[in-house]
Amino acid sequence: MLKTLERLLNWSSGLMAAMALFAIMWLTLIDVSGRKFLNNSVPGGLEMTEILMVIVIFGALPLVSWRSEHVVFDTLDAFIPDWLKGLQARVVHLTCAGAFAMMAWLMTTRAERFAEYGDITVHLQLPLSPVAWLMSGLLLLTALVHLVFVAVPPVAAAHGGPAREGEPS
Repeated sequence: MLKTLERLLNWSSGLMAAMALFAIMWLTLIDVSGRKFLNNSVPGGLEMTEILMVIVIFGALPLVSWRSEHVVFDTLDAFIPDWLKGLQARVVHLTCAGAFAMMAWLMTTRAERFAEYGDITVHLQLPLSPVAWLMSGLLLLTALVHLVFVAVPPVAAAHGGPAREGEPS
């Protein structure tokens, strides 16, 4: 089941983030070339780049959490007994899940407000609420990843099963 979840994350948020980054690359190339050779940039290029950056950053969040590639403060790890490290990891993942869920809820309220007021981008007149809804959904997905790690430690997730004897949890 964990391998299926990992595959799903790779093919959903990972592919979405990769495609957005690829689009930013092409948009930047076309925009810079247009300014250099045609004295004309892509209309709304900055707005498109900003929206695509949101997709890259928030799309990568669930994968960063799943792969445990986030910034870790491990200065005190040498002083924490081994028997406490598993509990510590679960508490940290539970705290992260709560924080990401709270951010998702806040972004949901922001998306509702954007939709209610009809907020749009300045140049391209694109609605902002779908972007905020996407951010909210990806934050919630990241919270769910951390909830999975409360039950199954990341080491177990990386190996597709429960942590083996002698491995840190």
